[in-house]
Amino acid sequence: MAERQVPEALAARNLAGARQSVYWWDTAEAPEALPAFGAPGAQAGPGANTADLAVVGGGYTGLWTALMAKERDPDRDVLLLEGARCGWAASGRNGGFLEPSLTHGDSNGEQHAPSENARLRQLGAANAREIAATIERYGIDADYRASGELILASEPHQVDELRAEASGTGQEVLTGAALRARVDSPLYLAGLFDPDASAIVHPTRLAWGLRRAALEAGVRIVEHTPVRGLDQPRAHGLRPVRLRTDGGDVVAQQAVLATNVFPSLIRRLRRYTVPVYDHAIVTEPLTPEQEAAIGWAGREGLADMNSRFHYIRPIDTPEGLRILVGGYDAHYHFGRTLRREYEHSPATARRLAQHFAAIFPQLADVRFTHSWGGAIDTCSRFFSFFDLTCGGRVASAAGFTGLGVGATRFAANVMLDLLSGERTELTELEIVRKKPIPFPPEPLAWLGIRTTTAAMIRSDRNRGRRGPWLRAMDAVGMGFDS
Repeated sequence: MAERQVPEALAARNLAGARQSVYWWDTAEAPEALPAFGAPGAQAGPGANTADLAVVGGGYTGLWTALMAKERDPDRDVLLLEGARCGWAASGRNGGFLEPSLTHGDSNGEQHAPSENARLRQLGAANAREIAATIERYGIDADYRASGELILASEPHQVDELRAEASGTGQEVLTGAALRARVDSPLYLAGLFDPDASAIVHPTRLAWGLRRAALEAGVRIVEHTPVRGLDQPRAHGLRPVRLRTDGGDVVAQQAVLATNVFPSLIRRLRRYTVPVYDHAIVTEPLTPEQEAAIGWAGREGLADMNSRFHYIRPIDTPEGLRILVGGYDAHYHFGRTLRREYEHSPATARRLAQHFAAIFPQLADVRFTHSWGGAIDTCSRFFSFFDLTCGGRVASAAGFTGLGVGATRFAANVMLDLLSGERTELTELEIVRKKPIPFPPEPLAWLGIRTTTAAMIRSDRNRGRRGPWLRAMDAVGMGFDS
């Protein structure tokens, strides 16, 4: 509907000056890059190539793991190896929604882990509180704000779903003037505000703050050091792990693989994830009059209820309020391929600009300054899975499906528990012991994802009714309902 109502020419004009670069990297001062393995001044090289724990990957998953490993044991020698710059991939490209859910929504948790979903809600809430405490304890300038989230209905059947959800919590469904007072958009029919649903952060500042905290705790970090291979010990306690880099080998007693969307060094794990590209655009700073026209005094995150949903968040800057809008399209490219050119989709950016003008017609003339995309590690249950291999020496986690800002810290705790060899509450969770259904080989993966996307479109246009294909996916354990 928005694409019919808003001319493509208007969207193209509003995007004409947008940089094809990540807003978060352009608006925060990046720390100086750390030397690569073996380079002058590097914290690891051929003469210092051993570690108690080697962490592969410098996104949120790897940074949380390295930092918490030192918190658990300050004497543990921890080495983190990052292929490019810490936080450059998904951890520095997302919308900055820090949600407590570990299962990509409560209903998705009920579908995939009904026996422990209530406990997972508690663990997720505790994890979110611990993230806030860590940010405060280390003085991380992540623009953290516990804003909550406003869930929005744009279709009549979604209003009924909101009312059903609110009836069990005592929360009030906002409609009419009450909703317009919260956020003034003609597109939305109702809204439900959940103060505990999400916090908002500056993604790269969070990553760089964790990097600084890890360095100060004694973690050694080398950047621009891709790990090319892993020699796997076949029996527990007999041989250390050997990681191959361009500068030489790293020998570690244990390792954590935190490469997420990138192909796992454990080949059998590659079939559990596919890379899906998500995109976002950011407006120029609004004038005071434009800010007043949309209200939004609470500055909470916004998300709609469609299967192909949007996420919208405020970005307060000294020059004025900017708005980020992302989501809707999710692009999978044949063969699980990852390429730099996939990070830019003019067609998706244009659609998002059209949708933005329909959501906020008061801002139809606002221009956009940034447009970018990034790959998400999607698995068939839509939240993280875990693995322990190489005689108990190598742990890994992946499959966060866009909810990694908060869930990566939980995953780091799980992996450290797994490596400890002890039975803990986390290691005994079903979601830790059980993996999702793997994706089939090509061309079946591509055909299945295309078919599922088309079915989701039909569902959104048919009052949310799930057709035969989506019901079949639910039945085999590959359905998604956030």
